[in-house]
Amino acid sequence: MLPDAPQAIQAPQLSDELQQHFGLVSSECPYGLDQLAVYHQAGFMHMDNRTMGDLLANGYRRNGNHMYTMQCPNCALCVSIRLNPREFRPNRNQRRVWRKNKDIVVQQAPLAMSQRSLFLLDKFLRIRFGNERKQQAHSYYSHFFITTISTCFELRYWAGSDLVGVAIIDTAPGWLNAVYFYFDPDQGWRSPGTFNILNLVAFCNKHRIPRLYLGYWIDGLSEMAYKKAFKPHELLLGGRWRQCS
Repeated sequence: MLPDAPQAIQAPQLSDELQQHFGLVSSECPYGLDQLAVYHQAGFMHMDNRTMGDLLANGYRRNGNHMYTMQCPNCALCVSIRLNPREFRPNRNQRRVWRKNKDIVVQQAPLAMSQRSLFLLDKFLRIRFGNERKQQAHSYYSHFFITTISTCFELRYWAGSDLVGVAIIDTAPGWLNAVYFYFDPDQGWRSPGTFNILNLVAFCNKHRIPRLYLGYWIDGLSEMAYKKAFKPHELLLGGRWRQCS
């Protein structure tokens, strides 16, 4: 249920100087919809935390050194979703997932294309998305994850000597941006996507980070349904963040 309009928080206004760097690029829909996808994007070499925070608050995402948002004709299904970690309260299922993963050890580490990580990402892409291109995992790191415009690192999830999953995150004092998460498909019984967000919430609370950006939520896309189960959350609708509980 959405709150009344006066309770919504308007996204910060972006300067004309910043917006002049952006242009439109079209391609196939990355989520498999049968229509043209249009990206409003720009590339940067450097960016301060406040500017990136403003872009995140306006629904932009990071891909390498590029920031983009979707401006597709006749479609507005990509909705940005974020959490206030201090307000989040886990539901019964999320508490169960947390207990189910009590054996997981979290390792914070620099972003690195280790053979172990590349093998896991390749397995994840191949099994989850039917991707057979051998260089795809390497390409994800070199073109998608690695950046000079944010402080980016990995959270690696270990069960003993087994690497269960890896979260790629950008951080600043005012926000955390969940860039990507991949995991061992054989460990799906752990509900790793849900556990990852629970851990990111814990990370934010530990470091007093007030906003956790979870990327896009698309109504009807089963792979993203778990994001909306984190409540209360905020959705960016019509330029305003509206809390949903």
